[in-house]
Amino acid sequence: MPEIDRWERAEVERSAVEARLTPDSSLRVSARTLARYERPPADTAYPLEYCYHLLGDVRGQRVIDFGCGSGANTVLLASRGAHVWGVDISEDLLRLARRRMAATGRGRAAEVIAASAHQLPSPDDSIGGVFGIAILHHLDLTLVSHEIRRVLRRGGRAIFKEPTRNSATVRFVRSLIPYRKPDVSPFERPLTDDELAAFAKPFASYRMRAFRLPHVALGEVLPVLRTRVDPLYRSDQVLLKALPPLAHYAGIRVIELIK
Repeated sequence: MPEIDRWERAEVERSAVEARLTPDSSLRVSARTLARYERPPADTAYPLEYCYHLLGDVRGQRVIDFGCGSGANTVLLASRGAHVWGVDISEDLLRLARRRMAATGRGRAAEVIAASAHQLPSPDDSIGGVFGIAILHHLDLTLVSHEIRRVLRRGGRAIFKEPTRNSATVRFVRSLIPYRKPDVSPFERPLTDDELAAFAKPFASYRMRAFRLPHVALGEVLPVLRTRVDPLYRSDQVLLKALPPLAHYAGIRVIELIK
C-alpha cells in the first residue's frame, strides 16, 4: 500500500528527530517513577496513572508495548512482571529503548522489535495485553484495529491513551497556529470520539474516560502556571465528574478494549 509506506517513512523520519532530541540523562527511570505506576488508584486525576490502573496484574502475561519508542513504558511494564515485547518502527528509538532498559537494570526483562504497527510480528491469539501511549493518532485506525484484535487472546485487553480534539472551535483555533514541532510528522492528528468508537467496534467491550480540559493544557505550557499543574489536574477531575458534557472539550482519552 503506497500510502501506508509513505506514512511510515514519515514516522521513521519524525522518530529520528525525537531520538536526537532525547538526552541520555532522561533514560534512567527513578525508583519514585516505578513506584508511582505500580498500583495507581482508580480515581487518579492523571491519564497515564489511569492506564496503569486499568492494566492490573500482568505478572507472567505477554504484553506488547505498542509503539514503544524509547522504552519509557517498556521499563514500567517489565517492572510489573510482564513478558514485554516493545514494538516500534524506528530503529533510532529502539536503540534508546535498549539503553534505557540497561540503565534501569532491566536489560533482559523485555525484547524490543522493529516492526510496523500495521503488521505485528505476533501469531494470532497469542497476546494477553496491548499497551499503547499516544500511538494510534499516528496510524491507520482500521488496519491497526484488525491487527490488535488478531493478536489478542480471547479476553485479552488493549489500553490506549490518545490526544483528542472533538470541538470544531478548538480545531479552528489550532488551525490558526502554523507552528509544528520538528518531531511531529505531517500525518499525525488528534482523534475524535467517533474515530475511537469506530476503532473499538470489532471488540467485545469498550470503555473510555476523558482527561485534560483546556485549562490544564494551558497550565502545562504557560510558565506562570507550570508550578500549579497538579491542582489543575485535580480540578480537571472534579469538573469532568460534575459536568460530563465538558468531556467534549477534553484533550485526552484513555480507552480499554476487550476481545
